[in-house]
Amino acid sequence: MNLETLHLLFFKNYEEVNLRLSPHINCFIGDNGSGKTNLLDAIHYLSITKSAFNASDTQTIKHGEEFFVVRGRFHSPTPEPLDEVIQCSLRVGQKKTVTHDKQPYERISDHIGRYPVVLISPYDTDLIRQGSEDRRRYFDSLMSQLDHTYLELLISYSHLLRQRNALLKASNGQAYDRDYLLVLDEQLAPLGEQLAQLRQQFLNEFIPIFQRHYQQLSDDREEVMLTYKSQVPVTDFLKVLRLNERKDLLLQRTHAGPHRDDFVFLMNDLPVKNYGSQGQQKSYAIALKLAQFEILSIRKQQKPILLLDDIFDRLDEKRITQLMRLVADHTFGQVFLTDTHLDRTDQVLSALSEQISRFRVENGSVVPL
Repeated sequence: MNLETLHLLFFKNYEEVNLRLSPHINCFIGDNGSGKTNLLDAIHYLSITKSAFNASDTQTIKHGEEFFVVRGRFHSPTPEPLDEVIQCSLRVGQKKTVTHDKQPYERISDHIGRYPVVLISPYDTDLIRQGSEDRRRYFDSLMSQLDHTYLELLISYSHLLRQRNALLKASNGQAYDRDYLLVLDEQLAPLGEQLAQLRQQFLNEFIPIFQRHYQQLSDDREEVMLTYKSQVPVTDFLKVLRLNERKDLLLQRTHAGPHRDDFVFLMNDLPVKNYGSQGQQKSYAIALKLAQFEILSIRKQQKPILLLDDIFDRLDEKRITQLMRLVADHTFGQVFLTDTHLDRTDQVLSALSEQISRFRVENGSVVPL
């Protein structure tokens, strides 16, 4: 399934954009700050229904405007030609709307996973350097694209967790409705246990794929591992909630559960964050994304859209060569990439036979080259 056309209206720095895209490789060339990454983010929006870079949907509305629209037509040539139009829109003060062939989804979550996408960017090493929240968000997003059951479980858990935290905060350390708290705990506990179990099961499948990609990037120089550090026992999360009730009341939040778990990144049995070089951290992050691409391809039986943001500026020649080798071997399907220099992009892609479309990005305009 390829993205055939892209239409933007008041999205980030763009007033209006209409593009016809290559089913193979699309290059967005422009200076830093021109809006190249915003085009990748618009594609991410069509796939995941949210930005890859902004926590708030309203931050994606062009300054001074009241709404934004992102619309794309996806085309599948096999087994039978199929066109589907997806539109994401938001008006200030209203709920976000996502439509499929002009029909709104009853629940936006029903869209997740239909058009898988993988983003590789210079900020991927933040997964290693930043806190556990970033790593949970990454794996939750990946697993949600793969498994709608996991997504629904995560939504239900998050909803109950918000209710529990609201009750704890309202108590202000004083009297509280303990009966209501116990009811929430009874509902929350089995969901938390299922989340922890599904995460571990996923890692059992993901880790060998990830390790293989890292070894290819590093020429077998280091051994890497990825573990799931959970506060949730396999069978009795309810007991943990009961034991921590007093502490939760004092903190006014639920401090134990899968919403606090972490994914630990290791290299030669040591934390990559503390002991890995910059090059090793980059290889680790890229291997994560390549494993993400592969497992999505296998499970969804279609190649995800690949977004490559400023990789030629930030990665060394060896890692770029490895990625381009995968492109040349038709490992990937449709690719979108950004760069600041057209000559460099053309040189890197010169050996490829695929159809390449190039666009100049400048001051909120996008023009085919």
